[in-house]
Amino acid sequence: MGTDIQDIGYLALPEASNGQGIIVLQEWWGLVPHIKSVADRFAKLGYTALAPDLYHGETTTSPDEAGRMLMALNIEQAAQDLQKTIDYLLAQESVTSSKLGVVGFCMGGQLALLAATVSPSIAAVVDFYGIHPNVKPDFSKLTASVLGLFGAEDDFVPPAAVSQLEADIQQAGKAIEAHTYPNAGHAFFNDARPEAYKPEAAEDAWTRSIAFFQQHLAA
Repeated sequence: MGTDIQDIGYLALPEASNGQGIIVLQEWWGLVPHIKSVADRFAKLGYTALAPDLYHGETTTSPDEAGRMLMALNIEQAAQDLQKTIDYLLAQESVTSSKLGVVGFCMGGQLALLAATVSPSIAAVVDFYGIHPNVKPDFSKLTASVLGLFGAEDDFVPPAAVSQLEADIQQAGKAIEAHTYPNAGHAFFNDARPEAYKPEAAEDAWTRSIAFFQQHLAA
């Protein structure tokens, strides 16, 4: 369904557009097939979905290499890439709304929060267990609504980190709706990783995400 766009990422166009656009942000593995499949799922629901290639062609299946790539990410360049992604998505004929949604996983979850502080075009953020030690969004610039989805058994984003994120956003005078799944760990949504995937939590999180976007991206 989707198409690789040089210097941008993966664009999934709907057969019947609802006029709304969604940015899908990668995990630390890079722009891998799983992330493309998530973009395709949004397109099947009428969204124009764009998954930017924040590693510029690099992907990996090695956790050690993924960790290296995550830490090597140039945050300033990533912010520029996010703005480029936003501009490209808004320019699509199938996107008629001026308000975009962004969903990110792992590293992408934290970058989704960053995107919402970089551009007022982002109206809704869904953060799946977001983490990146060098990405520190200025939540005073947050204008989007935020949904956070986490696993209680996540070693990367433990409950204390979720509480701190909620506190940071609330201290900036903003709001976050957070939900934690009791029997899920990190990457519970990733159906390409059977050792991490939790089908019930993933299905519920998807339903919540779609409802959240429907609520906050409506004209």
